[in-house]
Amino acid sequence: MAPETSTAPTTAPTTTPDAAPGGARSGTAIGIDIGGSGIKGAPVDLATGEFSAERIRIPTPQPSTPDAVSRVVKQIVDQICADLPDGGAGVPVGITFPAVIQHGVARTAANVDKGWVDYDVATLMTAVTGHPVHVVNDADAAGIAEARYGAAKGVRGVVVLATLGTGIGTAVMVDGALLPNTELGHLEVDGHDAETRASDAARERDDLSWSHWAKRLNKYFSSLEALLWPDLIVVGGGVSKKSEKFLPELRLRTPIVPAQLLNSAGIVGAAVLAAEQRR
Repeated sequence: MAPETSTAPTTAPTTTPDAAPGGARSGTAIGIDIGGSGIKGAPVDLATGEFSAERIRIPTPQPSTPDAVSRVVKQIVDQICADLPDGGAGVPVGITFPAVIQHGVARTAANVDKGWVDYDVATLMTAVTGHPVHVVNDADAAGIAEARYGAAKGVRGVVVLATLGTGIGTAVMVDGALLPNTELGHLEVDGHDAETRASDAARERDDLSWSHWAKRLNKYFSSLEALLWPDLIVVGGGVSKKSEKFLPELRLRTPIVPAQLLNSAGIVGAAVLAAEQRR
């Protein structure tokens, strides 16, 4: 007989200040978040994970081709650097992108022009901006932000971030190190692609009560537990601001908590990864 599970774990995840990989944890880096409707950027204080100036947002050009998007990214980077010491010379730039990213190359393209598929995003952005650029999947960036500064800070072992929005994006970290490009929102649960049943968009589409949606989420997160045996699950996406409506309904063996950085997570995660690449 399987043991009874609940949202209250018998032991909390082990935490330590040294859980995350060391590296550039002081100074400034720039984070850019490329989305289907907007491109956002800000300088990030690496000691705190907070923006050191106001965020800039420019609508994503349509069509969102590499040439058009890179021009907007340069505009944002130049505007940020104008207010940094020495004009921001040499400041690392991290860019989130809605795609699987392998060594700087986009292998897919979600909500952006299909011309990005198999495009070397990192090389393009480095050439256009004149800064060292690190490119990362958007969910991975959010996961790293939570691991360095947010809900998973200092947690040892396996941490899974799941962003619940139009789909389900995931990030997996082990002792603070990222396993990139996990697409665990596409797990098959009860014969369905999980995100078609358990995303926030599915909740709205099917007009589900919070309790009914929680039952679908419980099946999804139970599948993740069976595969990964995580030490902590972090729930992101805009709906995480209403976590009190559904997290208490879940019956899992793994501690599960809402994300803390919310809309800033992509920018912050991209910035800190770019800085850590410079170690």
